Order: sequence, then structure tokens, then C-alpha cells
Amino acid sequence: MWAVSSALLAVACAVHAAPGQPLGDEALAAVRGGDGVSFDLSGFSMNGDARITYRPQSDRAFWIGNLSAARSDGAVPFADPYRLDITSGPAGLADIVGFAFPANADSAQRWQFAYDWGVDADGIARDGGSIVLRDLVFQGGGWQFSTPRLEDGVAFGLGLNLRIGELALRPNGRTSRDGQMAWQGVRIGAVDETGAFTGAPWAIADVATQPAVINALADENGPHLHIGIGWPDRQYGSGTAPAGGLQVDHISFTNPGGGTTDLGSSRIGSVQIQYLDIRFRP
Repeated sequence: MWAVSSALLAVACAVHAAPGQPLGDEALAAVRGGDGVSFDLSGFSMNGDARITYRPQSDRAFWIGNLSAARSDGAVPFADPYRLDITSGPAGLADIVGFAFPANADSAQRWQFAYDWGVDADGIARDGGSIVLRDLVFQGGGWQFSTPRLEDGVAFGLGLNLRIGELALRPNGRTSRDGQMAWQGVRIGAVDETGAFTGAPWAIADVATQPAVINALADENGPHLHIGIGWPDRQYGSGTAPAGGLQVDHISFTNPGGGTTDLGSSRIGSVQIQYLDIRFRP
């Protein structure tokens, strides 16, 4: 027994006695992760009375609250997870944090959302009712985040290929359809030159080829939130904005006194975002 222990101790001492090899900053900067992080949200469900309030001025506010969310799952847990990766950006650009949605080819992963909202301005508090999303299906796409090239804030990209069973604005609460406006059978995704959906995500923004940014800007009226999408970049892309389509199968109003006003369907065959600048003022 002592002989075996002595032998193991000698081996351990020999291993730990080997001189270490220091790494410089350049070598450490070249170290990259392998497969990033993958995670599933199997059985996810939440419901609470928390409230988020945006208050641009002391007497004005917009709020959302009472959020509920739930997801149905595929037959095999963790077979189609979300993915979080950090990758090198193109030459001259910062690293990119990518958050990829599941491929969800069989549409088994379906989200249900609902929340209440309201405003308080000029001494008048108004409960706006509820927003309800039913059967929201993401099929590929995701988010990108990086450092803006020339300004403060966060640069981001967004790719969407989604379907929504129903998006409803319900002024009398999430359980009441009286007076609601509803969009049913909503689809957003990339399209080809004929306007037909390709099944791929529509790259609304990309941190390299057409970066978007969210930051705060200040002018003579004070600071305000800013969201923008830049012009397509020929240095890192084709210089052409990707084309996407929007389709709604059914648009309707439910009248408070009964009955439904049917507005039919709507389709935007092909749309490109060349430049976007949104500034929220107090």
C-alpha cells in the first residue's frame, strides 16, 4: 500500500514540477470557444404581475404589465435548441455575439404571449387593454450583437422567418374578443425576385452588411432613445438590402354590439429597408 502511494506521489510531483508556458496577450486573444452554448426552453411558462414603465417626463408614462408567456415543445427534448455563439467579425470589425433561433422545421415549438398596456399623460390615466399573440412560430433566424463602428450604443442584426396564428388588440382585456382588431395567419420571411417566400429568414439588419444601432442621442430638446438601420454596406456585402415579404391571411374587427367586419387579406410581395431612423422624443 505504501509502495503504491509513494509511486503515485512521485508521478504527481513529476507532473506538477513541469515548467509552465506563459501566454502573451496576442496568444490569449487568439483562443476561441468551441461550440458556444446551446439551451432549450422545454416546458417554459411564466405568468406574473410585474410592470415595466417608460417615463420620458415626470407627468407622462407608458407601461406594459401582467405578462404571460408559454411554449409548446417538440417530441424530442433538446433536439432543436437555441444557440449562443461568439464569432470573429469580418476584417476590421469587432467580434459578433450571435443568438440563433431553432430551425423548428415541424413548427412544434409554438409561443403564446399576452400582456396589458396603458398610458398616463396630462393627468389622464388610460388602460389600453391587452395584446395577445397566439401560436407564434420562429423558424430560423435570430439576433446579432456587436460594437458600433462610429458611435456609442449597441450594434445589432435581426433575421426573421416567422408565422403568427393570431395577433389581437383587445381593448376590453385579454379574455374578451368584443371590440378587438385581429390579424390572423401572419407570415414574415425572405422572398425571391418573384415575391415568393423562400423559407429562409429575412435579414432585416446585419452587423456587417447593414448594421442597426440602438443608442441615446441628445439635442436641444434633451436626450432621447434612437433606433436606426444603416445603408447597405458595399465593403462587407453586396450593397443591396435583402428583400422580405409580409402576408396576412385575415384582418377583422369584432364589433362591440355583435358581428364582425371582415377586411380580407393583405400581402406585401417584396419590401427592402434601405435606411431607417427612429427617434423617440419626450
